[in-house]
Amino acid sequence: MSAASLSPALSASRGMVWLRRGLLAAALALMLGHAVVYAVYAVSLASFPFDYDQGEGFELNDTVLLAQGEWPYRDNEAFPFYASNYPPLYHVVLIPFARLFGPEYWYGRLAGFAATLVTAWLIGHAVRRATRHTPVAALAGLAYLASNYVYHIGPLFRQHISMVMLETLAVVVIATLDDTPDRRARRLRIVAALVFLLAAGFTKQLAYATCAAVFAWLALRGVRRAIAWGVIFGAVGGAIFLWINVATQGQWWLNIITANVNQFIPGQYTGLLSQFVGLHGALLLLAALMLVYELYLDRLSVYSVWFAAALLNSVLAGKWGAGDSYFATAIAAMCILAGIFAGRSLNGLWRFPAALARRAPRGLGAAAGLAALALFALYGLAVVKAPLNGALVGPVAGALGLQSNTKFPTFYDSAGWTMGYATIGQIPTAEDAANGWRIVDLVDDDPRPILSEEAAFSFRSGKPVVSNPTQLLNLYNNDAYDPASLVAAIEAHEFGAVIFRARFYPPPVLDAVDRAYEIADVIPMNGYEYTVMLPDPDWAARRASQAGNP
Repeated sequence: MSAASLSPALSASRGMVWLRRGLLAAALALMLGHAVVYAVYAVSLASFPFDYDQGEGFELNDTVLLAQGEWPYRDNEAFPFYASNYPPLYHVVLIPFARLFGPEYWYGRLAGFAATLVTAWLIGHAVRRATRHTPVAALAGLAYLASNYVYHIGPLFRQHISMVMLETLAVVVIATLDDTPDRRARRLRIVAALVFLLAAGFTKQLAYATCAAVFAWLALRGVRRAIAWGVIFGAVGGAIFLWINVATQGQWWLNIITANVNQFIPGQYTGLLSQFVGLHGALLLLAALMLVYELYLDRLSVYSVWFAAALLNSVLAGKWGAGDSYFATAIAAMCILAGIFAGRSLNGLWRFPAALARRAPRGLGAAAGLAALALFALYGLAVVKAPLNGALVGPVAGALGLQSNTKFPTFYDSAGWTMGYATIGQIPTAEDAANGWRIVDLVDDDPRPILSEEAAFSFRSGKPVVSNPTQLLNLYNNDAYDPASLVAAIEAHEFGAVIFRARFYPPPVLDAVDRAYEIADVIPMNGYEYTVMLPDPDWAARRASQAGNP
């Protein structure tokens, strides 16, 4: 079947040339503005000495344990009642920093920020390679950084965004497999991509969807080759999985697999999906058009298969404990496809059957390019967010008339809120940090460890990190955790203090704390109320009385 290009005939019009340049400049200006806001937020967050997002401190503790040569996958029913539910690679990478600087948050947060920058570069590289349009490539990469979801999770001490970076690296590496004529070079390209996929999977389990997408695409190119490489990939990944499980006496399986079987909340997923489409709809449209074009008029690229798989996998955002971060992989794939659509339109790189090209309206290619740039600009207007107290951002936000529409008086977020959406994004204030140190002062003098929903207070008071509340709750809900030992330790006042932020512990643990401890203070930090509870001096007498009067 003969094919013909869809020429950008409208480019001959001077007015259209200036319109195209104006739209491109506007879209780039918006994306650069978002990048500045993101950088200000990330740099400001790096120095905050306490947990900003619940769970950061436990990721830091995983890093510290691995740096000490210990597995973070351990018996939850024995002191310190702690285990991790995440694979180790992200934390292993940070071991040199933990050994040099101790338990600090800044290096993990900057690593996350750097991972998003690398992902943005990879997106731009993929678009530039496919379209030879450098400004649009930059636009696509910056669009990833502009997303409200990436803004939230990028500069945190969390492993998710590093998984997305490795997924993107694997997909971008294997994408040009068909264009690699040398057999040895093709084999090396496949090996490199599969190594990155393994790395992504051992950074976070959610990478399985990208693994499935890559092998599905390989199967479209050759079933026997896909099966052969799949066997090798499965054998290597399975061997590593089995080794860790044996080395941890089965705690790896319990804490990585069993603990992640959480309740699915339909309202959380539908709310997040609606919000996701509302924020990213302009680029989702371009990505969908690119996928349809490949499905009906071209060969499916790995980017399209990846995009479809990532969107399907985003259903898991409805699990308890999940949230908007589960869309991050789909956002990366979306930006690549949207960028390729825009670049092809502007450079006249579309290929259609000759009969279809003859029936197409004159100038359709150029019109598609203009529409694509307009949609990038609309996306830039849809994802506005601004910490109103930022040194660079605050004055600009004030000049634009932005005011807080969130629970934080110093943060504007166009996304609004829905169940599962991260209620973060503001820059911590000096008062937030001071209040964190107030909490440390309350627990510092007692030599006993503390039971806390955030690990920072243990780190800052030089005490061991005890428990991982959401992990214990997940296991308890799956009938895989008996809290009797922890309850006994609480009732024996083995902890000098208990610190709650959201009461994430299993119900028997909460009941024991309420019986044996009393509220000493409630201190605000980062928009949350931290309840500090100290041992109740009357508990021993009450307990003895209860024992004598069954």
